[in-house]
Amino acid sequence: MRRFEFVEGTSSKFWQPEVQGNVFIVTFGRIGTAGQRKEKGFPDAAAAQREYEKKVAEKVREGYREVTDGAAAPAPVAAAPVAPPKPRLPGRVPAATPTPESLKAAADALAGLRARLGWRSWEVTSRARNARRALRALGGVDPAAHAELSGTFDALMARVVVSPKEGRLPLRHALGLLSELDVAAYSRAVALWRKAYAPGPLSAVSGVESLGVPELSLRLSLLLAERPGMKGSASEEGWAKRWDVLRPHVEEKLAESGGSLADWVKGVNAGSDTQLAGRLARLGA
Repeated sequence: MRRFEFVEGTSSKFWQPEVQGNVFIVTFGRIGTAGQRKEKGFPDAAAAQREYEKKVAEKVREGYREVTDGAAAPAPVAAAPVAPPKPRLPGRVPAATPTPESLKAAADALAGLRARLGWRSWEVTSRARNARRALRALGGVDPAAHAELSGTFDALMARVVVSPKEGRLPLRHALGLLSELDVAAYSRAVALWRKAYAPGPLSAVSGVESLGVPELSLRLSLLLAERPGMKGSASEEGWAKRWDVLRPHVEEKLAESGGSLADWVKGVNAGSDTQLAGRLARLGA
């Protein structure tokens, strides 16, 4: 069975198509899970095969890459007498055009999350997931450029550095929201957090700022703050695939200043956060 995977930004998904007689079948989901299975019947096998070929072409256009064992490798290209291009970060947010309706939906979702801070963790997680989906539909906007979003969003970022009794927004949720927006929002949030720095909630981002590239810092912060195994988080396999995509960009940046990934990892202080220490160890493995 052919298998295709999409690992980009915070996405880590697979898609597997097959035809059995006149039935087109797909299995899809997060990498590291069994996924879901859907079947669609057709009048005959030829029609099912046409649907198969059409859907495969669509997935390739969307950015899925075939990883089937034994799949034909791309034809080798003769080396050009120029330096190889620098690696390019894949896109983080799908392109979209904000509308009044989508901006209102995002504003409502952010307000709903803010109202639930301090409640049970599953309620906060659910509201954070809703807000993240609503922001993703905006196509990577800067909330500061939209009056509907700016006030509530800034208030949420400020709740990352308050005490749990005051209704703290967990860092992993804050970074999840920031991952759907223009990187300028991340830079402002980090500046805000630095003013009220508290080692506990911010240890996952305190070390990445030395990279000097906000986009890299945001993506690496997401990986360090994420806890695979928690509901709604990527699997360990999905986490590793995302790091495999990001790693060459981080290593290239460190090499520019004569550093190395191993030395950088050693220089990040995880404090008493054993989960962060584990994430750092995975980076250097």
